Amino acid sequence: MSKRIIRAQYDDTTITVYQAYNNEIGQSAIQHTTFISPPFKMDRMTWIKPSFLWMMYRSGWATKENQECILAIKIKREGLAWALENSCLAHYDHKLHASAKSWQQELKRSPVRIQWDPEKDIYLQPLPYRSIQIGLSGIAVEKYVSEWITGMEDITPHCKIIHKLIAAGKTAEAQTLVPAENFYPLPDHIVSRIDATAGPA
Repeated sequence: MSKRIIRAQYDDTTITVYQAYNNEIGQSAIQHTTFISPPFKMDRMTWIKPSFLWMMYRSGWATKENQECILAIKIKREGLAWALENSCLAHYDHKLHASAKSWQQELKRSPVRIQWDPEKDIYLQPLPYRSIQIGLSGIAVEKYVSEWITGMEDITPHCKIIHKLIAAGKTAEAQTLVPAENFYPLPDHIVSRIDATAGPA
């Protein structure tokens, strides 16, 4: 199995996650330091990602439709802990779940979904280890919007600078501008719940 650990920018109380939206939602969020409905839709699942380069892969360096605004969002570490403790893996795994039926029942009950996808390098090519995506719905979205967010920044211009440097073949310079992400420690019961790998890669 590929290594599955959370890598992120974090301090004693917060962890940085990334999201991409259209400019209307993104600028409204920046103005209020949280998501306001409308234009943000509270009834939809929203995915947060601690990996900067996975966010760049998903958004095409802020070029894809409705992903033109990249937000770096600081959330409380206690909020992330709640999300992981109330999560279910997005895909059935016979080694982790008693049956497909029990997994489906847990998935329906859980307000948070966990997905592991190949991490990306600066060229957005897959690496041999995985990065976490965390999908929030229902009560998890409400907590995210009203309790967990402590700050946010529109980093779209920064992302475009990195992208231009890569396009110009200045990869080493571009790499210095990529946020440094470190191993994020998790308690054992969370490691097993989200099928993470114990210890850093």
